[in-house]
Amino acid sequence: MLTDTKIRALKPRSAAYRVADTNGLVIEVRPAGSKAWRYRYRFLGKASIVTLDEYPSMSLQAARLERDRLRAMLRGGANPAQVAKAEKAEKAAHGERVSTTFVAIGQEFLAKRVKEGLVPGSVARERRLLEKDLASIAELPITDITAPILLAALRKLEQRGVVETAHRARAHAGRIFRYAIATGRADRNPAQDLAGALEQPRTKHFASLTEPSEIATLLRALWGYEGSPVTRTALKLAPMLFVRPGELRAARWVDIDLGAAEWRYVASKTNTPHIVPLSTQAVSVLRELEPHRRRSEFVFPGVRSPLKPMSENTINAALRYLGFDSKTIVGHGFRAMARTVLDEVLGFRPDYIEHQPAHAVKHPLGRAYNRATHLPERRKMMQAWADYLDGLRTGEVRGRGKTPR
Repeated sequence: MLTDTKIRALKPRSAAYRVADTNGLVIEVRPAGSKAWRYRYRFLGKASIVTLDEYPSMSLQAARLERDRLRAMLRGGANPAQVAKAEKAEKAAHGERVSTTFVAIGQEFLAKRVKEGLVPGSVARERRLLEKDLASIAELPITDITAPILLAALRKLEQRGVVETAHRARAHAGRIFRYAIATGRADRNPAQDLAGALEQPRTKHFASLTEPSEIATLLRALWGYEGSPVTRTALKLAPMLFVRPGELRAARWVDIDLGAAEWRYVASKTNTPHIVPLSTQAVSVLRELEPHRRRSEFVFPGVRSPLKPMSENTINAALRYLGFDSKTIVGHGFRAMARTVLDEVLGFRPDYIEHQPAHAVKHPLGRAYNRATHLPERRKMMQAWADYLDGLRTGEVRGRGKTPR
């Protein structure tokens, strides 16, 4: 695959030549030194090529997005070269520099967000919404899309049973329409007119365990896991710390102070600094991985590469291996387990409990969350929780009565 460094290093020759990226995208280097993006493809068995734009006015990332747009056209039966000619004629006739189809404006908007630092996972999700979930309106001029037309596209998602995706698609379409309005290619946003028109998604709760006897069985299984040391440690810490699974697997050694018994990081969902007090048990478990500390910046490095954290499926896969199906417990379910038992069994105050999982909790007077709020009390709570889990695992705790705080 090409990179900007590789592209800049390409030198002109006596004749034009091309260097391939992926999926038909190439960059052509001309004798005068200019470089242009081109897309090679086959239509009805015949090899064809279409020019996209000059480099660097069209970035590598933008070129890939445009290539993906043309590939989507090709899959839909259109010839990208003919579409490009039609768009060029339309621009010339109207004095426009950009296409006015919904998908073209959506790709342009996505390229803008990529430049602004949109993370790869979000790029993939937005591209999927645009090119797959909203494919039925993709080639329509954006000014021709009315609220009923957009609703018909979203109803197809509802009929597939993916109601939440339908709501996400409506929200993303609304962002594209707002961008089109701002750039002078539309004058209204039909997504706004669909408020309340879609079926409301049913609230889903992550599978969890809250009965002490069931938790005890689970804990014994987790501590008996015989897989890799990294996964075994993650399984031990998941119920003890009850952070979001993505935050646990992406934990970095630089954020963990075993001496102070603290883990400080920025919570992924609320984007706020957060402190997780580490119980003596958590510190002990983490020390099991210290011999591997120089291997990776991540506490739980991936199997294939220590430069990346463990896979997002590792915890759930390990739970399945131990015999706990997705209807019984999932990685995210440890949060519900802790919140329920800390309240109903151990009797801790709800505000202590809600601050610990890094929820978006606000002070009664309106002040935003502070990572140090109730920190001394939360230290005691996290130690009591770890002690309680130890007691369940070893059989020393069986009752449901509230423990003095």
